[in-house]
Amino acid sequence: METSGGLAVVIVGAGPRGTSVMERLLAQYAARPARPARTPRPLHIHLVDPFPPGPGHVWRTEQSRLYLMNTQSFFPTLIPDQGVAAAPLAGCSFNDWRGRMRQTPDPALSEGDRAELAQLTATGFPSRALYGRYLSWCVARLLEKLPDGATVTHHRAEARRVARDHENGGYGVELLNGETLHADKVVLALGHVETRLSPAQREFRDDARANGLSYLPPAVPNDVDWDQLPAGATVLVRGMGLNFFDVLGQLTEGRGGRFETTAADGGALTYVPSGREPVVVGASRRGTPYRAKAALESYYPAGVELRFLGEDAVAKIRGMGATAGFEHDIWPLLHRDTLWAYYTTLGRSSPDALAAGFLPELDALLHSGLDGDGVDWAERLKSLTARHVAEGRALDLAALARPLSHHPLRPGGKHRFGSQAELDAAVLAYLADDAASSARGEEDPVKMAIGALNAGRAIIKSLVADGGITQESWLGELRGWFEGFVEGLASGPPALRMEQLAALVRAGVVHFSGPDPVFRIQHGLFQLSSPWVDAEPWHARHLVEALAPANRVQGTASRLLNNLQADGLARPRVMLAADGGAVVTSGLDVSAPPYRPLDGAGTPVPGLYVLGLQLSSVQWGTAIAAQAGAEYRSGYRTVLDADAIAADILA
Repeated sequence: METSGGLAVVIVGAGPRGTSVMERLLAQYAARPARPARTPRPLHIHLVDPFPPGPGHVWRTEQSRLYLMNTQSFFPTLIPDQGVAAAPLAGCSFNDWRGRMRQTPDPALSEGDRAELAQLTATGFPSRALYGRYLSWCVARLLEKLPDGATVTHHRAEARRVARDHENGGYGVELLNGETLHADKVVLALGHVETRLSPAQREFRDDARANGLSYLPPAVPNDVDWDQLPAGATVLVRGMGLNFFDVLGQLTEGRGGRFETTAADGGALTYVPSGREPVVVGASRRGTPYRAKAALESYYPAGVELRFLGEDAVAKIRGMGATAGFEHDIWPLLHRDTLWAYYTTLGRSSPDALAAGFLPELDALLHSGLDGDGVDWAERLKSLTARHVAEGRALDLAALARPLSHHPLRPGGKHRFGSQAELDAAVLAYLADDAASSARGEEDPVKMAIGALNAGRAIIKSLVADGGITQESWLGELRGWFEGFVEGLASGPPALRMEQLAALVRAGVVHFSGPDPVFRIQHGLFQLSSPWVDAEPWHARHLVEALAPANRVQGTASRLLNNLQADGLARPRVMLAADGGAVVTSGLDVSAPPYRPLDGAGTPVPGLYVLGLQLSSVQWGTAIAAQAGAEYRSGYRTVLDADAIAADILA
């Protein structure tokens, strides 16, 4: 609604997504058609965030440069380059900004920024601090280009409640500092918020405290005081995804250690310790870190084509509405694309690994069985590869996902690994092999198979957001197994991190627990063991959860989210599992785009919008930034969502 003072919009959360809404509001406001004989209504945008607009909490510019982004310079953008009608007022993609800053440095750049920019390439991985500087720059340029009638005010505070303003209409946004802002419209772009520990984590924390142990719960890595972990102590780290490498960086290079390349080691990295490092023991279900990203000139491999999960198939699946199942309707197509990417690359890079005529036979097989017996098709594939693919060269996706768990058990032995040294050697070999695979880029069959999975993931994201799949398939299949499977293969760190980790293993700084780790507290210490390793358990006084805080609206520590639910302005989405049981999902229950929370009665709340991580129950993969020049619509979905919210606000 309009007020005498114009249109007041409060955006709670001024990180990249909140800033994106601001950018779209300003762009659409500037592009509004002229209205003769009417004075344009003023637009007042209020950004509410204790952290600076643009970087927000996660991308703060003062954080360590050892924290890297998980995408290359050419990938991220705050400013839309397609899919929207209103042209941006200012700004550019991160990579364009990188080029500009190298030629004409902005005065706001720090010495660290300038040094990093001097070395950073389009295919390099920027630090999070530098990306934060880019976000700050975009905000500054937007504020310089404010259209007439528009104002932007930043309130450096946390919002505690959004309540209906029954007297004036709209909403009152209550801040922790005691101020209340009137809002005609409110956008919730909260990003990562504090989450209460799970019951199991709370029990573990409480037991640790009772025994005088140090337990570091899931957290944004830059929020953690790493100095509390003493030099020389054994530190158990649970989780070997992206946060694992953040932990390692702070406990090694962050304490004065350095990596060197020496000709004597064949160009391999050597770690020179500072003497301040702890002994780190990494643990995860797989027993190995995420696989590294391939060295590519683009986010998706240029040589990978989705022939089965293509536009025709996508249109057919989309037409099914919410009756499609992941395993029945989607995975068979993506599996075929993955097989084709792998074997065509293998035939190109290692032609002796395939018998003559194999690829035409495979092509024919892949085009069969789509409407028939999937079991029969799988058996025919197994027979074909057994006859025509060299031993040990057939694609085994299960082995890729669990590399330590898909080797034959030792004859007569109960455990796969007979000692800690044997396990560490196996993981070291895995790291070396994965780094070499990444270096081969488009010529590596495994990385191209993973590239197909990653491209398929982009297609699936749009399918989910456009109407989704059945609830039981979402819970039991997409989120149940495929999400963890594809993340471990396609969401890994830069290959440099694998080379550095290998150097840390050789230096004796890092060890591993083995697959399926078991954590407990025994005799006043943390104890870590694996059923796959015949070795003494690890004992330590320190345990780090190398995980981001859980993104769940139920069980959150956010005052705002809890108050929204208590006041009946929002609720978590509930889905039905395959057994008919109700499952409370991680995100809010929302309307169709532009996403508005549903109140306790299931009615969309007018003038209240949601963007970002709290949409995790209607979108899949909400954490990644918008992609510059995106090949797939899901790559700029966050921009489309922000644009739709802005259009509805200004309508």
